[in-house]
Order: sequence, then C-alpha cells, then structure tokens
Amino acid sequence: MLRCLAVTVVAGEHAIGVELHEERNVANRDRLWRLILFGIVYFVQGAALTYFSVFNTIYLRTFELSFTRIGIVGGITLVPFVLKVFIGLLSDRVNLFGLGNRKPYIVLGLALQSLAFFLFPLIHPANQFGLFVVLCIMASLGMSTYDTCTDGLSIDTTPEDERGTVQGIMVGGRALSAVVIAAAIGLLSQQGMWSVVFLGIGAMGVLTVLPALIVQEPQERPQEQDLAQPAFRSLLNKGFVLFVLLGLVYPLTLWSANGMTGAFLHEVLEVPLGRVGLYTSVFGIGTVIGGLGGGPVARRLGQRTSLLVALLLTSATVVGFAVLPSPVVGWLVVFAFGLAFGFYETVYMAMGMGFADPRIAAFTFSLIMAVGNIGIGLGQPLSGALVDVVGFRWMFAVLAGINLATLPLVFAIFGLKGRKVRADP
Repeated sequence: MLRCLAVTVVAGEHAIGVELHEERNVANRDRLWRLILFGIVYFVQGAALTYFSVFNTIYLRTFELSFTRIGIVGGITLVPFVLKVFIGLLSDRVNLFGLGNRKPYIVLGLALQSLAFFLFPLIHPANQFGLFVVLCIMASLGMSTYDTCTDGLSIDTTPEDERGTVQGIMVGGRALSAVVIAAAIGLLSQQGMWSVVFLGIGAMGVLTVLPALIVQEPQERPQEQDLAQPAFRSLLNKGFVLFVLLGLVYPLTLWSANGMTGAFLHEVLEVPLGRVGLYTSVFGIGTVIGGLGGGPVARRLGQRTSLLVALLLTSATVVGFAVLPSPVVGWLVVFAFGLAFGFYETVYMAMGMGFADPRIAAFTFSLIMAVGNIGIGLGQPLSGALVDVVGFRWMFAVLAGINLATLPLVFAIFGLKGRKVRADP
C-alpha cells in the first residue's frame, strides 16, 4: 500500500512538473511573438513614415502639384497624430467587440493603412486631389491607431526589466526600415514604379496582421489596470510633468539636428547629393545599433545614468557637427549621432513605460508622444531661422546648448521619482 502511495505521489509530482514546464513554454512562446510583433509593427511604420516624410512630395511633384497644395496634404495628414491621445484613451476604456483593448485596434489600424496604400495607385492626385487627401488621412489614422495601441500592449505585457529591450526593438525596427525602405523606394521611384512602392507598403501591413492575431492579449485586464478617475491624477504630479517637459525639448534637438544634417553636408562641406544618401544610411545604422543596445546598456547602468549618458552623448555629437572639419570625419560624426539618437529614444521611451499608469497606459504614452511631436514641430522653424541668421555651425551649437540645458531636469526627475512620483490610486 505504501508503495502504491509513493508511486501515486511521484506520478502527481511528475504531472505537476510537466504542467509547469508546458506553462513556461507557452509563456516563452507568447513573449517571442510579442517581440516579433513589436519589431515588425515599427518596421512597417518606418516604411510608411519614410514615404510620407521623404517621398510623398517627390511623388506629388510628378503630377505638377504646387508646393502649396503639397503643404496642405502634409498638414492635414498630421491631424491623426494629434488625435492619437484620444485613440489611446479609447483603447484604455473600450474592449472592442469583446476581442481586447489592444489587438483589435492594432489589426484595424494596419488594415486602414494598407487599404489606403492599395488605393493610392488608382487615384490621380491632381484630378482627384480631395480623394487623395482622404486616403492620406486614412493611412495616417491607421498608423496612429496601431502605433498607439502597440505602445499600450507593450506596457500591459512587458515586465519592468524588459522594457528597455522592447523599446530597443521598436526604435531599431523603425530605424532599420528607414535604411532599407528609403533605398528601395529611391530605386523604384527612379524607374517610375510608384505602384510597386504603394503595393509593397500595403502588403507589409497585411502580413503584419498575422503576428498581431497570434499574440495573446490578457482576456481580462488586472484590477490595477481598470480605468479609474484617480489614474488621471498621475498626470499632474511633478515628476511626470518634468519628464514630459524633457520629452518636449530633447526631440527638438534630435530631430532638428537630423533634419539639417543633409543640407549642412551638401551646402557647407559640398558633399554631392548622391553621397548624402549614404550618410543617411550610416545614420540609420547607428540608430539601429543605439536602439537595440539601449535596453541592455540601460539595465546595466540604471535609468538615471543611462539618461545622463544619452543627454551628454547627444550634445557632444551635435557639437561635433558645429566643428566638423571635413566630409571624411563626417562619417564618424554621423554614425555617432545616429547611435546617440537611437540610444536616447530607447532610454526615454522605456522610462515613459514606467511612468504610464496601467489604468490609462495607452493614453499616457500617446500623451508623451504627442508632446514630443510638438517639440519636433517647434524645432523645425527654430533651426531654419537659426541657419538664416547665424549659419549651420552656430545652429548646431545652439541646439546642443538647448539639449545640455535640460541636465537639471534629469536630476529633478529622479529626485522626485525616488519619492514616489506617481499618484496613489
């Protein structure tokens, strides 16, 4: 009888062990698919952003549209990126069709963007200008939706010690896309194969729906993620306000310097336009490395030290442009700037995940992103005016100084962070 009892106990322990092993396998498989989804989503977004930010103007000029009308397209296309704050709040509050708070929105966003790109070749922008604008809004709305809700899903499902890795994959995926897709679109557009460009970007969105469907979203949001009015108090505490203020300034430096680099190389150092594109690829490679390496480095150094390193490295590389002596040295400075760019973006966004209250995660993160977009918008006219008044080199120096001036903010943020900056529920 004792032998039978022992056999029963051993069998039970074996069954429990097998069950735990299977649960771990499922958890690892789900984690892998989430990481794949995050990387692919941002690769697809990078492709769409590359088209809209660089090639949309070139495409529309083939139809002899005026720059005024092209400017109207660009301005209207930005509207959904302002509305993404409300998209985030909707995702936090509404379980769409009972399928989840994130996945159905991600799939819907990918579908909207893909549909718009599939329809672009059928529209003549000059003769059907209004319809073309509608398609641009559709693509932008789709992009804003899956971007915001992917951020929300990453916050919902990523442990704190993996947030740097996740943000590195996101930043790296988008940067890698910019390198690869820009080269591909450049080659195709030279041959007049715009339809292939549109269909290719549309197909990428459709293919991304598969991992979005495979990824498992928690069926029920934990109680701490339930939307409650006190959650919005976390947006008012001093630590978060200072963090958002930092997020207003650092993109102003990063994106303004990046936007002027090509013109500086061409007009001041007399680099041929064709070679400027190669410098851009080197910048993209640096951004990929900085983004992917940002997570592991941040875990080793800690958040405050990583943010300080990112701030100082960014300032140093921007100053490097101000004193750049030759195009040869420019290869090194451009690569270092890309490295700093990717690292700063990763470290800051990983911190943003920590500041986001779980009950309004997508709303909080989209708010952080929206403020960053305001910084980018303010930086572009500022950098242009500086170039006109004091020239490229002093423009870079001023931008570096603005970035360096945020150093006290970092110490203030972490001083408050250590005293529980988030509001109690």
